[in-house]
Amino acid sequence: MTIESPATPFDHQHFANPDPTFARLREEGPVHRIQTPDGYPIWLVTREADVRAALADPRLALGKAHAGDGYTGFSLPPALDANLLNRDGADHIRLRKLAAAPFSARRAEALRERVHTIADELADAIAERGNADLIAEFALPLPLSVVGELLGIPDADRRSFAEWTSSLLTPAHRGQVAESVREIHHLLLRLIESRRAEPGDDLLSAWITARDEADRLSEDELISLAFLVLWAGIENVTHVIGHGTLLLLREPETARALRDDPAGLATAVEEMLRYTVPPVVSIRRFARAELEIGGVTIPAGHTVMLGLASANRDPARFTDPERFDPARTENPHLAFGHGPHYCLGAPLARIELTTAFDVLLRRFPALALAVPEADLRWRPSFRMRALVELPVTV
Repeated sequence: MTIESPATPFDHQHFANPDPTFARLREEGPVHRIQTPDGYPIWLVTREADVRAALADPRLALGKAHAGDGYTGFSLPPALDANLLNRDGADHIRLRKLAAAPFSARRAEALRERVHTIADELADAIAERGNADLIAEFALPLPLSVVGELLGIPDADRRSFAEWTSSLLTPAHRGQVAESVREIHHLLLRLIESRRAEPGDDLLSAWITARDEADRLSEDELISLAFLVLWAGIENVTHVIGHGTLLLLREPETARALRDDPAGLATAVEEMLRYTVPPVVSIRRFARAELEIGGVTIPAGHTVMLGLASANRDPARFTDPERFDPARTENPHLAFGHGPHYCLGAPLARIELTTAFDVLLRRFPALALAVPEADLRWRPSFRMRALVELPVTV
């Protein structure tokens, strides 16, 4: 059975609020043959049970060698493409094991005090002025500083990296993706050369040792690993802070309750992750052979994308899913994925998010939007739900 949908359901309204699009598609069927905004054919999976199963299904590969026709993601040089999001099987296990140790729950917890210090310093700067773009001045620099320190990235290079990676999803002009890829590659090469000459007590230096002395990864894998951890460690946390803050501004009673009882923040953050999941769809996967999802046949080599935002609003899995409920206790959301590619940085991300909202609620009880909500701009990307800016007064 094949379900046909409009050629591309991703219009400008979808970028600001993708949930109505996904609600319609989810109701119409479990799997849809559609086109991405840039014209590539994909299969989109919309229902939670199917998305969860597909995230752990070995018949869906991440390696581009299995790609036939359809969307394959960014065109990256081998030095940036040899990362965990393009690997399967033994290669994926080897790289994941090497990358995972610094992001364990225990090691992430050891960073909590430093995360809190960074968040308070950012809040100090905002308090001095009384207004801010909360994305540029808090939501972005918090994870940028945390991950930058973890990898040993100099302050001067962090903001440039964030700007280049942001442009990969929403290029401002033709050719910007290629320009940003080139700049990212050059930056990482320079940083690795510097760390080889003068190793430090940081993650990048440890990976260089694993490359040069233990021969546990190739040079391209080393560069790609640094690229992926930096990018993934910045993007998702930034946009949950931004959208989560907007939710609290819409619901001042909820904000007041969390300020009075910070013990509820961990549960509220899980609901923010479910409700605002920044990666609207998963990274593309490729059918190794013909397979069936939700009664729909997917030909071998075709591209499959999994609707994470759709799954997180599926009424078959969540009670009253369209309601933001910060006290929701049963919340098996898919914001961090599921299965062998579950997000490595989830423990650290949770610490950054709970800390961010604790600081914002405690320091800025009078936080308010500086512009009408209708004037807020959203990133025009079918892959990532993200505010471009969030002007506030404190």
